[in-house]
Amino acid sequence: MDKIQILWADDEIELLRPHVLFLKEKGYDVQTAISGDGALDLIKTTNFDIVFLDENMPGLSGIETLARIKSMKNDLPVVMITKSEEERIMEDAIGSKIADYLIKPVNPNQILLSLKKILDNRRLVSEKTTSGYQQEFRSIGTTLSDRLSHSEWVEVYKKLVYWELELQRSSDQSMSEVLAMQKHEANAQFSKFVENNYLSWLNGKEKNPPTLSHTLLKNKVIPQLEGDGPVFLILIDNLRYDQWKMLQPILHSYFKTDQEDLFFSILPTATQYARNALFAGLLPSEIEKMFPNQWLNDEEEGGKNQFEDVFLAANLKRLGKDVKHSYNKITNHAAGKRLSENFNNLMGNKLNVIVYNFVDMLSHARTEMEVIRELADDEAAYRSITVSWFEHSPLHDIIKQIADKKGKLIITTDHGTIKVTEPSKVVGDKNVNSNLRYKQGKSLDYIKRDVFEVRKPEEAYLPKQHVSQAFIFIKEDKFFAYPNNYNYYVNYYKNTFQHGGISLEEMIIPFVVMSPK
Repeated sequence: MDKIQILWADDEIELLRPHVLFLKEKGYDVQTAISGDGALDLIKTTNFDIVFLDENMPGLSGIETLARIKSMKNDLPVVMITKSEEERIMEDAIGSKIADYLIKPVNPNQILLSLKKILDNRRLVSEKTTSGYQQEFRSIGTTLSDRLSHSEWVEVYKKLVYWELELQRSSDQSMSEVLAMQKHEANAQFSKFVENNYLSWLNGKEKNPPTLSHTLLKNKVIPQLEGDGPVFLILIDNLRYDQWKMLQPILHSYFKTDQEDLFFSILPTATQYARNALFAGLLPSEIEKMFPNQWLNDEEEGGKNQFEDVFLAANLKRLGKDVKHSYNKITNHAAGKRLSENFNNLMGNKLNVIVYNFVDMLSHARTEMEVIRELADDEAAYRSITVSWFEHSPLHDIIKQIADKKGKLIITTDHGTIKVTEPSKVVGDKNVNSNLRYKQGKSLDYIKRDVFEVRKPEEAYLPKQHVSQAFIFIKEDKFFAYPNNYNYYVNYYKNTFQHGGISLEEMIIPFVVMSPK
């Protein structure tokens, strides 16, 4: 391994010779300069790993030298060393992206600690993360063999996401592969759990069912309307829990998290069913019965989510909260900008609901556009592109305005999505729906071990259009593929992000309440 290359620039460098010798004895290669210009000349010819820079040098000052270093090599870490604790100097240095600063007189251990903190940080964090997950791996594995409740499954999923995000920052790829295998095993067990319990949740056979799509407003949102001021419910379509955990630090610039819960999407985990149920406070067959002119089934033409505002208003009235409210659905950048520009119009409402469709569009675009497939090649990249979009989106601007106006913010979603990897053959007539994670129709032929089948749709509160109609939901990371053009179909959809079926990623989704700082 090559020696770490250090540049130390100080006009009194001779007084620091003991420190320089100390670092050389520790195995570092140290070059010195007595001026800012001298430091810049050396940086042009040598690939240093870190620079120690005196703030108070004659000629080119430390702050001026720092600015020139950053213009030459922006990613070169610089530690500022100063005699002064004056706040202005510190602010100038920190604003110029120093890696650390030390106050003179410095001792050798301070220098060594700064080096370790800056240069060894990634390695040390990686090693600690790997060690931590290795210890947790056995615990999670043991837990998966137990008969878990829905709340215990939430905790398992939280742990898996936590370690997935931690290992993403680690350089140990092998542990990420181990986690992927454990996540696959967890989804296999979770699919069995849902198959065994889902109908009991819906039919009142379990004393303490989880909060589901159709009970979310009643259980979680309505209690938030009790306080003063407006409440903003933002539903980001298709937002997974891991994506939320990546967005959360950005929002913490303006908000503090009061409540972070996970609830369960109903089946199918598809917008037409889950989001309509969320706003209506009813299950799909109940919506069809109460709103026969607004509910459209899979086989019918037309948009399937065009009456969410009607469902919401009726639900609020049934719950005794016939409050002044607004509903806005954002499906493109221009519509988001318009809402942001007219934000003040929302402040007179007790409840403002905003449905933002970006993440759903991203998952579909990733399937259909080669450039997006390359940008969001894996789970980490999919999370990253979500963050990048959010930071530059009108939604980010809207959330800043909510914070400025001291509004309460609720972030949630209708369902998640999973990266599918394994095809499962299915055959049906021409009226079978096109979703890759669930199918409904007559005369369905499929691989039984791969699906949760609902032979009587009414038991799952799903609309029944035909006497012999059934619903099937695919498990884990599989996707339905037709025998016709099988290879083309598989190659096109493999490793795309889909929703509609049963997985931790699709069904266990975030509900977060935040208040402005």
